[in-house]
Amino acid sequence: MTASNRKVDGWIDDIVGALFDPIIVMPGGWGADLPEWLRTRVTLERLAENIVATREDREITATDAEAACYLFTASLTAPIGGDWTQIYLYVAGGEMKDKMPEDLKVEALTESQWRDLKELKNWIYRQRVKHRKEKVHGERRKTEEEAEMKELETSPVQPSFFYQKMFRIGKGLNLH
Repeated sequence: MTASNRKVDGWIDDIVGALFDPIIVMPGGWGADLPEWLRTRVTLERLAENIVATREDREITATDAEAACYLFTASLTAPIGGDWTQIYLYVAGGEMKDKMPEDLKVEALTESQWRDLKELKNWIYRQRVKHRKEKVHGERRKTEEEAEMKELETSPVQPSFFYQKMFRIGKGLNLH
């Protein structure tokens, strides 16, 4: 496989991932409470991120919508610190646009908060890719196991000669 074919395969894999990868949330059971409009934004922003990253020839990261989803569930699971609250309000404000109350809007982040947000988005993206690879590997393993079982599976067309001999001999013997 040539380098350009691998690049195209990776690009296709990322597009499929943008559409079908799960939304990474903080464990704790709050993932089902994500608003539908935010779930839709995740898919749209993932597609846009793939296009922009390809054009700019840079690595793909998770989106602000994905960060908002993760921080939404994290904040419902346990209290989050001041920096993470600012980051959450910043990304949530970007997603909610005019729906965010003025007194909650965060217009800018500190350099440290930007670094934390970038690290979070990179981590979320790595988790998405890890999940995708595990799923593909699991499906491939299942297919291989099924093929192996089918290969080992035998169904006699007629009773075995040895089975018939043993059956006749066994009738005459008291094997119990």
